[in-house]
Amino acid sequence: MSPLGDLLLRRIAATGPMPLSDYMAECLLHPEHGYYSTRDPLGRAGDFTTAPEISQMFGELIGLALAQAWLDQGAPAPFVLAELGPGRGTLMADALRATQGVPGFHDAAQVHLVEASPTLRAVQKATVPTARHVDDLNALPDAPLFLVANEFFDALPIRQFQRDAQGWREVMVGAQDGALTPGLSEPAPLAALDHRIADTHPGNIVETCPALPGLVAQIGQRIASHGGAALIVDYGDWRSLGDTLQAVQGHDRVDPFATPGQADLTAHVDFEAIANAAAPARFSRLTPQGVFLERLGITERARALAGAMDNAALESHIAAHRRLTHPDQMGHLFKVMGLFPEGAPPPPGLET
Repeated sequence: MSPLGDLLLRRIAATGPMPLSDYMAECLLHPEHGYYSTRDPLGRAGDFTTAPEISQMFGELIGLALAQAWLDQGAPAPFVLAELGPGRGTLMADALRATQGVPGFHDAAQVHLVEASPTLRAVQKATVPTARHVDDLNALPDAPLFLVANEFFDALPIRQFQRDAQGWREVMVGAQDGALTPGLSEPAPLAALDHRIADTHPGNIVETCPALPGLVAQIGQRIASHGGAALIVDYGDWRSLGDTLQAVQGHDRVDPFATPGQADLTAHVDFEAIANAAAPARFSRLTPQGVFLERLGITERARALAGAMDNAALESHIAAHRRLTHPDQMGHLFKVMGLFPEGAPPPPGLET
């Protein structure tokens, strides 16, 4: 058992089982033992690799898509260029490099990184030295907002509910024989899930993300009021169904309850919940990442970069393109949704 696990066992002994959302929050953001509070989790030496770390093409195309959305809305100045949960800052760095040739874009951009981890903030400062760090969306200036959130929403704590003949039973984290163990609450009606009765059966699990509606509503309100666009890229689908909680450590899946604070915990994103919370901003059709990147020209960009490569570098480059776009890899599992104001076109690569 990890040090955080010992703390959680004592807490459960004192106050009883906790919702899965509380468990995830402690595992990821506990100030002393939380996963994101204590390490840089990315890359081969870490536990997982995100799209910006796979290839520069991903961040370049995201940057150019946001720049085109900025042009489509009349090139407002100044504007906020922001990223939620920016990892090492690789995506933003690639986006800024790719948009250097867009007239006026850099002069008008106020670059902000929304990051809670002190460890990752230090890495980001070296990668994107011109960026300003903020703790949350409330700290962003009131200005047109052009934002990207790549693998951000999947790390927000979730609650799980299992349908029962008498209502819903919540998944709770308790203790048994000195180990952390998931269990179920007593069944009870839950008005917030009345709309899921028609498409679920007893035994089905539905996941909700308590923090998601408020965050998306803030983004949607800013975009509707001031202009801008958001690109949300994550794995998931239109509507939550099933247990999607997973833990990753050393690039392998592990038991989510075995070593709290030492493995990354994520869950699939419910894009229907994002769409429902986005008003008064509009939302685009949910689009597979591979389709989105192909529409933006990733294959043409890959060919241009390949011209200066050979041998191992070329093989790695081809593999990266395939990993980002192929349906059997990230191309279908990961989806993209855009938010934009009434009267503006959706961001490039997306459709209404």
